[in-house]
Amino acid sequence: MNMMKLFSLVVLSLSFFTVMGQLPSQDILALLEFKKGIKHDPTGYVLNSWNEESVDFDGCPSSWNGVLCNAGNVAGVVLDNLGLSADADLSVFSNLTKLVRLSMSNNSISGKLPGNIGDLKSLEFLDISNNLFSSSLPSGVGSLGSLQNLSLAGNNFSGRIPDSISAMASLQSLDLSRNSFSGVLPVSLTKLANLVSLNLSHNGFTGKIPKGFEQMSTLENLDLHANLLDGHLDVEFMLLSSASYVDFSENMLESDNSEKFLQRISESIKHLNLSHNRFTGSLDGGAELPVFENVKVLDLSYNQLDGELPGFDFVYDLEVLKLSNNRFSGFIPIGLLKGDSLVLTELDLSANNLTGTLSIITSTTLHYLNLSSNGFSGELPLLTGSCAILDLSKNRLEGNLTRMLKWGNLEFLDLSGNRLTGNIPEATPQFLRLNYLNLSSNSLSSSLPRVLTKYPKLRVLDISSNQINGQLEAELLAMPTLQELHLENNMITGGVSFSSSPGQSDLQILDLSHNKFNGYFPDEFWSLNGLKVLNIAGNNFSGSLPTAIADMSSLYSLDISENHFTGPLPNNIPKELTNFNASLNDFSGVVPESLRKFPNSSFFPGNSKLHLPTSLPGSTTPPAESSKKKSMSTIVKVIIIVSCVVAIFILVLLAVFILYIRKARSPPEYETSKDIHARPQPVSSAPVRATDRGGPLVVSAEDLVTSRKESPSEIISPDEKLAAVTGFSPSKQSHFSWSPESGDSYTAENLARLDTRSPDRLVGELHFLDDTISLTPEELSRAPAEVLGRSSHGTSYKATLENGLFLRVKWLREGVAKQRKEFVREIKKFANIRHPNVVGLRGYYWGPTQHEKLILSDYISPGSLASFLYDRPGRKGPPLTWVQRLKIAVDVARGLNYLHFDRAVPHGNLKATNVLLDTGDMNARVADYCLHRLMTQAGTVEQILDAGVLGYRAPELAASKKPIPSFKSDVYAFGVILLELLTGRCAGDVISGEEGGVDLTEWVRLRVSEGRGSDCFDATLMPELSNPVVEKGMKEVLGIAIRCIRSVSERPGIKTIYEELSAI
Repeated sequence: MNMMKLFSLVVLSLSFFTVMGQLPSQDILALLEFKKGIKHDPTGYVLNSWNEESVDFDGCPSSWNGVLCNAGNVAGVVLDNLGLSADADLSVFSNLTKLVRLSMSNNSISGKLPGNIGDLKSLEFLDISNNLFSSSLPSGVGSLGSLQNLSLAGNNFSGRIPDSISAMASLQSLDLSRNSFSGVLPVSLTKLANLVSLNLSHNGFTGKIPKGFEQMSTLENLDLHANLLDGHLDVEFMLLSSASYVDFSENMLESDNSEKFLQRISESIKHLNLSHNRFTGSLDGGAELPVFENVKVLDLSYNQLDGELPGFDFVYDLEVLKLSNNRFSGFIPIGLLKGDSLVLTELDLSANNLTGTLSIITSTTLHYLNLSSNGFSGELPLLTGSCAILDLSKNRLEGNLTRMLKWGNLEFLDLSGNRLTGNIPEATPQFLRLNYLNLSSNSLSSSLPRVLTKYPKLRVLDISSNQINGQLEAELLAMPTLQELHLENNMITGGVSFSSSPGQSDLQILDLSHNKFNGYFPDEFWSLNGLKVLNIAGNNFSGSLPTAIADMSSLYSLDISENHFTGPLPNNIPKELTNFNASLNDFSGVVPESLRKFPNSSFFPGNSKLHLPTSLPGSTTPPAESSKKKSMSTIVKVIIIVSCVVAIFILVLLAVFILYIRKARSPPEYETSKDIHARPQPVSSAPVRATDRGGPLVVSAEDLVTSRKESPSEIISPDEKLAAVTGFSPSKQSHFSWSPESGDSYTAENLARLDTRSPDRLVGELHFLDDTISLTPEELSRAPAEVLGRSSHGTSYKATLENGLFLRVKWLREGVAKQRKEFVREIKKFANIRHPNVVGLRGYYWGPTQHEKLILSDYISPGSLASFLYDRPGRKGPPLTWVQRLKIAVDVARGLNYLHFDRAVPHGNLKATNVLLDTGDMNARVADYCLHRLMTQAGTVEQILDAGVLGYRAPELAASKKPIPSFKSDVYAFGVILLELLTGRCAGDVISGEEGGVDLTEWVRLRVSEGRGSDCFDATLMPELSNPVVEKGMKEVLGIAIRCIRSVSERPGIKTIYEELSAI
């Protein structure tokens, strides 16, 4: 019996331990907790693998993807490059007591570094770079005594670096780049005795670079570029540092008081980048004391260095030398181009004041040579050595191109903006690798040589602004590699023909404008399916346009102005077309509906037989009927006139009678209302319509009703009736507007004001977010309203209350607002938003029907940034000065910084029309923020689509099926606004230039990449550029703007941007 009990006890014990062995371990529970935060796993790498059924015998899930085990414990979690979207609670990993490696880079994981991060005592490698993490760096990070590699790059971390970081004794690599860290660099960084690499670039660090880095014997890489560091460059660091890679570029560092810059450099420094700072002085490179003898890469571009260039005679290791955009003068050292003892592969001396001749280039190592924007004169060099990329543009070179016959096999050649003459040589077959050729803005003549069609890799050909004559080579348009062809501003004659079908052509930009082309345009032309920009303005083309234009599905810019085209405009234009100009031709008929989205300047002047349909149906009289009316007898005319006079007399009597009756019946409060609204207004029986000029629309209930009485067949919709009563219009079809006011404008003669009142009123609930305003729906109903603008989510009005107070009222379109409970919960979160650079919300109205939802906010006068900035008809006031533009930029950044950090919400709808300017000091305020929190997903998507058309949408939003505005998308839109401030251009415009038609961001990127960023600046600011402070400031703002429109992982936070702009 005892034996049986003992046996049962043993069985029970084994069963118990078996069950206990199947319970999830602490490590597994931690990983499963992390898995709960994963929202999207496109490959299923984690969600399909991490489950309790697949656990090894020792209790460690080594079969789970990305999990590494050691002795029954989780030792590593590696989830890099998986496209994961998650809200991560990193504190769960503190339960993994043996965790050595945690890596989740290049995903879309959000979260914070937990305060207990120091509990990961075994952690040696932590990489969460290129995600969406935020928060500050907790002081507990100093407890990670075993950590060797820490990378938090490409997130939105902010705040200061804690002094406790000096306790990370094992740390070898620290990368905090591309975040929003701020404050001064702590001296504790110099106490990291084992540190090999330190990258703090693209943050908002300020102050001086602390002393002590020169004493770190293990330090090899030090990258502090793109911050706000200032002060003098530490001579002791430059002399004693053991680092081989040093990058202090894009800061505000200055030289010391000595005349010579960089008199000595440590032998250890091989890569030195000090570009985009404020260094002055001259370079010392004498033979008796060679400074750069051990340097391989030296970049001092975009500073204020002057004097003559040193000889670089004993610099045997130098491979890359960049000294562009300084003030160097004198001759170029001959040794740099001869290369007898140098291994130089890249030389950039562009945008200086260098002079002299360029007789010969014989270097066998030089691959890249940029001498553009200097004062070099004389003829072209005899030889170009081994150069593959050669830029001699914007100099004073003269003579002909015959010396090109002996040049090497170039890939990129730019000779534009010189004084070259003669013809383009026919015998230059050696350019078999040439993919870019720019000979524009010279005085070249003769016809285009046939050899141009023989270059097998030619991608861009620009011979614009010369004196080229003759006819266009038919083979040129059919070249399979050519993408851009610029022949504008020449004297080319004849027609346009193709040697064969251009079906294989890759041509994307074609500019033949302002030549002497004639004849019809061939049908083959429209078979260029990949063409995006076509400009044939200023020629002698005639005939009608081929209907096959619809086949050009990629075309987004078409300019056919200043020709002799006839017939009707085609109705089937490509849907992608955003820029169109057909003015100064002989087109006739009615403008097709598909083209009516373009402004009148797209069709007129010229085209006297072409007309737009009027707003009243039947008002456009066909030519036949017009001639009949002209032949009407005088008797019929008299009868019509008499009838009109009688009808008007009867209508006047009827109006007086109705007015008398209403006065007798009106309650007392209507008398007060009547007095408020009474003002002399011209009366018109025509419907109110938008015109090209005039003041804002003032609408009363009777305006719309009166106009509809003229057309009894039309039925007034409930939306229109309610809009008439309140003076507001919900217009489902109203989207964005291209005018500077982002809304319609109206003339006084189109308005009809009658002192009568409709019985309809706002009968819903009007709620205010504070006690500063007391108003009833009835009073809001009686308030006259002026149209301010339209957008994807509704129409904005200026409402004038009876007490003289102005409110900005946004009428949301039907279907865009969330359900009431969620709508109210979200809008109440904005109740206490009060900031000098943010427009305050005042209240909301919730009506009984779907289309009765209003948002009330402060009215800001005199208007939006767009109405002051763009050079368009109706611009308010003179062009903005640079000081005003910079202040506006700082104000907007400050407002966004408040929303991002104090309110923890993105704006979501930032554009120039939502930046409102106060009277007087031009204080800028952001408006229409956080509307995506009040709208349905469909409404948010539509808002983002419109932002894309207008040029403010971040690329990551365009790539998402369910886009949601974010902090980084706000930064992108703000970068676009900075570009608008710098250029004076509208983000939605397509800009034609040397690159063809591109949008604003791409146009600026191209100019900056070519070293011509200053060419982008608004022409109205040119007089101010003579001030070095203004020029420097504009270049700094341009640099900030470029960083804002980079990829999402490379964009700085708004706090960094605000601090940088404030420093300027």
